[in-house]
Amino acid sequence: MTAEQAIHAFWSSFNLTAYDENSVPDDAALPYITYSLTYDTFDNQVSMVANLWYQSTSWIKITQKMHEISEGITQGGKVIITDNGYIWIKRGSPFGQRMGDIENNIKRMLINVSAEYFQNN
Repeated sequence: MTAEQAIHAFWSSFNLTAYDENSVPDDAALPYITYSLTYDTFDNQVSMVANLWYQSTSWIKITQKMHEISEGITQGGKVIITDNGYIWIKRGSPFGQRMGDIENNIKRMLINVSAEYFQNN
């Protein structure tokens, strides 16, 4: 699995459709996750963000999903395996931040993570 495929599989593992933030189709149905993909070389830490997108008048479900993702990463981070090694994903700070569009009842939760690439290339 390439690094791109591994990161996509990681974000898709939370029972929502996940999209690269630059590839969201026009007909995407809420709720879903968008994520950034940032690269670097061996043993360098980079920042990445994901966004949870829900349409609701309440913050309950989106906040529950944010906590689910936090628990999935765990305190020590989450290692995802790639063809050339692994990527170590850790919680960023702040981990979650509420965003929203009051007019359309769109709720967005910004999630900060960091990643270290331990790969052979």
